[in-house]
Amino acid sequence: MGKIVISTNATLDGVVQDPDGQEGFELGGWFHQFVGGKDLEDWAANETEELLGAEALLLGRRSGEWFESRMRDGAEIRVSREWADRMNSIPKYVVSSTLEHSQWSNTTVLNGAAVKEISELKRTVDGEILVYGSYQLVRTLTEQNLADELRLVVFPVVLGTGLRLFDETSDKKPLHLVDTRKIGDGLVLNTYEFVQG
Repeated sequence: MGKIVISTNATLDGVVQDPDGQEGFELGGWFHQFVGGKDLEDWAANETEELLGAEALLLGRRSGEWFESRMRDGAEIRVSREWADRMNSIPKYVVSSTLEHSQWSNTTVLNGAAVKEISELKRTVDGEILVYGSYQLVRTLTEQNLADELRLVVFPVVLGTGLRLFDETSDKKPLHLVDTRKIGDGLVLNTYEFVQG
């Protein structure tokens, strides 16, 4: 049985929008602005270890396209070569109602009934299914009680505005804190389990 793990970066006030500053959000670019070199080195090591331990990636269309464009030959690698190689080789599932196929290696497009296909994916994959970015998909996974764990790397800045990971939910979604640890000198990784039932 697969375990869906949402892994994301957010500001202290929960903003996930435009971390690299390439989306045109006026407060974008916070990922690199408020941390030091040790923070990013330790963050990259954590990301690489996490991806190497996963069995699959689950992405929304826009996040799938974003990662694919950065993994093509000659693209800038922001984490590590080992991470990039794993990104290209790991089985990937992209949820989209408009995309028919992907050029990215080992990618399957889920373009049917998303909840049914993701439920089937959980039954057939044995191990962690990582979700990067994909905030619309994250909300669906949360609403449908398909997410099992949240790994949230908190960056030391408050933006006051911007798209948040859980902007809209239909009801309370309790989580249980499993672990908290420092990454580098300024980042905090909080790991939560979604409380089902």
